[in-house]
Amino acid sequence: MEFALIPPGKTFLFFIPNIIFSIAIPVLGIAIFLYFIFIRATPLLKAAPDMRWNNLPERIRQFFTMWLFQIRQPRYMFAGVLHILLFAGFLILSIRSTEMVILGVFPKFVIPGFNSLLGTLYYLLKDYASTWVLIVVVVAMIRRGIFTPDRYAVPSKYGKAHTGEALFVLAMIGVLMITESLFDGSLVSAQEQKAMHTELLAPLSLSWFWSKVLIGTSVSTLQGLHTIAYYIHDLTFFTFLCFLPLGKHFHVITSAFNVFFMRTRRGNIKPVRYGVSDEKLDDLESFGVKRLEDFTWKHILDFYSCADCGRCSDNCPANTVGRPLSPRFISIKGRDLTFRNYPIFPIGAPFKQGENLIGGIFEENEIWSCTTCGACEQECPLGIEYIDKIVDLRRGMVDEGVVPQSLQKPLSAIEKRGNPWGKLEKKRVEWTNLLPEDVHVKVLDGKHQAEILYFVDSITSFDDRMQAIGCATATILSHMGENFGILGVAEKDSGHEVRRFGEEMLFQDLRSQNTEAILKSGISRIITSDPHAFNALKNDYENIPPVEHISQYLARKIRDGQLKMKRLVNGNRIYTYHDPCYLGRHNGLYDEPRAVLDAIPGIKRVDMIRCRDRSFCCGGGGLMLFYEPEEEQRMGVLRVQMAVEAGANVIVTACPFCLVNIEDAIKVAGMEGQVEAIDLAELIAQYME
Repeated sequence: MEFALIPPGKTFLFFIPNIIFSIAIPVLGIAIFLYFIFIRATPLLKAAPDMRWNNLPERIRQFFTMWLFQIRQPRYMFAGVLHILLFAGFLILSIRSTEMVILGVFPKFVIPGFNSLLGTLYYLLKDYASTWVLIVVVVAMIRRGIFTPDRYAVPSKYGKAHTGEALFVLAMIGVLMITESLFDGSLVSAQEQKAMHTELLAPLSLSWFWSKVLIGTSVSTLQGLHTIAYYIHDLTFFTFLCFLPLGKHFHVITSAFNVFFMRTRRGNIKPVRYGVSDEKLDDLESFGVKRLEDFTWKHILDFYSCADCGRCSDNCPANTVGRPLSPRFISIKGRDLTFRNYPIFPIGAPFKQGENLIGGIFEENEIWSCTTCGACEQECPLGIEYIDKIVDLRRGMVDEGVVPQSLQKPLSAIEKRGNPWGKLEKKRVEWTNLLPEDVHVKVLDGKHQAEILYFVDSITSFDDRMQAIGCATATILSHMGENFGILGVAEKDSGHEVRRFGEEMLFQDLRSQNTEAILKSGISRIITSDPHAFNALKNDYENIPPVEHISQYLARKIRDGQLKMKRLVNGNRIYTYHDPCYLGRHNGLYDEPRAVLDAIPGIKRVDMIRCRDRSFCCGGGGLMLFYEPEEEQRMGVLRVQMAVEAGANVIVTACPFCLVNIEDAIKVAGMEGQVEAIDLAELIAQYME
């Protein structure tokens, strides 16, 4: 191989062979990087266990769709496209950067297979990649430094924004693009001057630009540019590599692992501790998360992987209404604590003992403010999980007796009476007295048997307004000729919110009692009209018959032609469907309720701007009805306003908690008579033939 310019490793700097730098820079850079990774890996090894090797096919699918193909990035279109271009450029140019490191020592090195058409195509592609990456860097620097989106803002109580760090990293990426293309462009210019075989450059690329700009430049000047560009690129590359584990850009390294190990199921809650069965929970000395090391290794990996993009907080309803919670800073504060407790500098610095998280790193109100709606997890492009962390922190507080005053009474009532209102067990069936005379509901107390169990749950059983949902559901099942019944006094609260509020042992007791009653009843299927009960039975319970939400049942019956609907009589009504969090995001049921609504002839339906997996939580899920948060505005009021902005005057939901909260929000917003709310089951019971 003949060289038009002397390879960098064969040049000299003041009589010092540059081959020394070609070897020293990578060796020193890799050594420092491995030291940093060792320190960053230590808290992962000390953390609680986590089972993340299950369901490998789904993990591989998520890895390719979310990490490689970046499917969540375009949810914020402009920023998403920029990130995809930057990410794609990085993947393409990583091969070239590795090759350049080796060229400094072995000038004739060629990547295996690249001395063919494959290599020619790759080098053309990498020329364009370096060009578009540089353009993206310039646009991103302007956007980050001048036209900064609101979601990047950092409240003073959380410290300073990471703008400086972001601009520094973008600058390093820009230097890498410029020096790599200058390295190639200077070589091609020299080849043209010496009439040698010229390397093929992609037309109108950055490398091509340098080759044209440098036409006529002396060979000695080209030699200097060629060598300087190489070593600046080498130094910048390893500086960039070693800088990544020091801040938020650690996600460049950890994101692939984080996405691979992200949850493969929705709706469930992690056990108190992996490897400890429910029967042995009493043997644990401590419940939940109280110190950093109580988090699982995956959750600390979450801290490392946060890109500080603000998408989670931008979609968090608690943050939107001014509650003291911003999911983004759960991750950032966790990462900062990990960095402080496991310091890189000075070398050999001792690791610190984990401190109490509540009251130090996280505030009580901050953790209780979460509605577990899942909007943050749905939006995160890197698979960061928040609900399990929140629940584990609550478990730790419950274990220490730190429970908000407003929640103590309903939790105590559930323990004593099986419902948060503390009403007598025998009153659980009184809603059946409101049924039409031709609708009869069996009580599966051993004297009667049925194929289907209607699991009513507490709010539908005891709340005067929500009892109408129970009546509508029973009417539908009776109309369809189903052999169904209820558990009556044997039914306890599903425990859905009990578990998510950290009272694990109480949940275990409720689940045990309900499971025993369900199995004893002899039913083969379960139907419920409450998404919270549906989610608990489906994702928190074990070894019970399959469960179905009433919207699934209705959609199936309509699809099979077994259920016909009458024409809607009031043409002035425009309907919109509010997606309940635990029906939609946690269980993926978006189309079924809409299909049921659209089956009503003459209905006019519109979607709110925040719908489906971006639905906005009503704020009233489960025990949140009893919690008294600090907030500037009620979530339900915002949701009603969204419906009005969409042009709707009837809000349909499929959750009793959503219904009670939205109806209350209509009153608070002063929109009575203008907007009304109704449950899906109630609407269908009115219009079924």
